[in-house]
Amino acid sequence: MSKFILITALALSWSVVFSQGCSDAGFCTMGAMKPDQPYNKKIAIKLRSMDISFYRGTTTLTPIIYVATADLSFSIGQKASLQVKLPYQVVHGALAKTSGVGDISLCVTRNIYTSDQFEINLSVGGKIPTNNSDKQDEEGNYLPMYYQTSLGSYDLITGISLKSRKWLIATGIQHPFNKNNNQFLWSRWKGGDPEELVYMQRYPQANQLRRGTDIMLRIERNFRFSQFNYSIGVLPILRINNDEIENEAGATVKPQGAKGLAMSGIATVGYNFNTRSGVKLLLGHVVKFGDFVIQRDRNPDGLTREFVSSLTYTYRF
Repeated sequence: MSKFILITALALSWSVVFSQGCSDAGFCTMGAMKPDQPYNKKIAIKLRSMDISFYRGTTTLTPIIYVATADLSFSIGQKASLQVKLPYQVVHGALAKTSGVGDISLCVTRNIYTSDQFEINLSVGGKIPTNNSDKQDEEGNYLPMYYQTSLGSYDLITGISLKSRKWLIATGIQHPFNKNNNQFLWSRWKGGDPEELVYMQRYPQANQLRRGTDIMLRIERNFRFSQFNYSIGVLPILRINNDEIENEAGATVKPQGAKGLAMSGIATVGYNFNTRSGVKLLLGHVVKFGDFVIQRDRNPDGLTREFVSSLTYTYRF
């Protein structure tokens, strides 16, 4: 246990050298793209597991996001598994407090190559919206995406990973098929004192938002011992085309700065109670070089984060 505490302290120290920020529409924790994946060629992929995780994310404005997620994996034959993620999300911010079931994630992962040194896995899946991203405050004002519990779009997700005992390299793509029904425009905001109106305009407008397509790359170095492990890595996410919204006149516009690269540093620390159960702490920050932060200038989807932490309990059966 003393070794586990030491490694946790090292991970925390490592994390704070990064600046604030993390942005992910969900696919970075699905299938072959998941962080901190164990590698053991003697254990078949047919093992089933249940993860219960508790996530807290602070944003660049006042909203704080809390998410409790049940992450279930089931075997399909000898080489494939099905992952189902069921989140419940609560948002507390200066404009409102919202809560509800988050988007449902489904993913099938199949092992396509295994050797004594590494294995390659392929994942295909998607995300199903649980609402239209059109939650309102008590006065009937449509809220920014920061306060929404769903992205409001049907997304296709696919990815591939190569992992060994020491390394995980994964890449994936997430493509939304439709715009959501968010109706947040500054001109539609009713009531509020002057300070609230000024603060409200710090949120990017997101009326009828169509998110751009994201491509991710995960490079991770793992250190594994008998009962505890830790990892460090980088997670660049590139939005290859600009988000689109509708303005007051109903015309489609592309907010400036809503595409490009966001790069995060990720650290995990895990402890196995036995072969069936364990806990894991994950921390994430966007990478910073001096005053230069690798992050998109504008996030109409509300996914920007100041600090990300997640505590997970895993049970294998």
